[in-house]
Amino acid sequence: MSHKHEQLIRAIFHDPISGNIHWREVESLLNHLGAQIEPLSGARFRVKLNGHEGVLHRPHRSNVLDRQGVKHLREYLGRARVTPSLYETGRGS
Repeated sequence: MSHKHEQLIRAIFHDPISGNIHWREVESLLNHLGAQIEPLSGARFRVKLNGHEGVLHRPHRSNVLDRQGVKHLREYLGRARVTPSLYETGRGS
């Protein structure tokens, strides 16, 4: 995993929740992790990663996720077993 993607995972899971995460970086991370991304209606996307399926929403008026969008992304990634602590554990192996 690149340093850029590692930093993005940390930013997504950092408290307080960031309001400065760009959607294109999220898409790049998901593609790097091997997620299957399928467009749905409007700004919605079905994402399948590590056997977990979820629906994510692209920001409407900007390219930056708001805090609620980051929270939703964080919850989805947690279910899909993509967290900073799990990444650190896996990297040590």
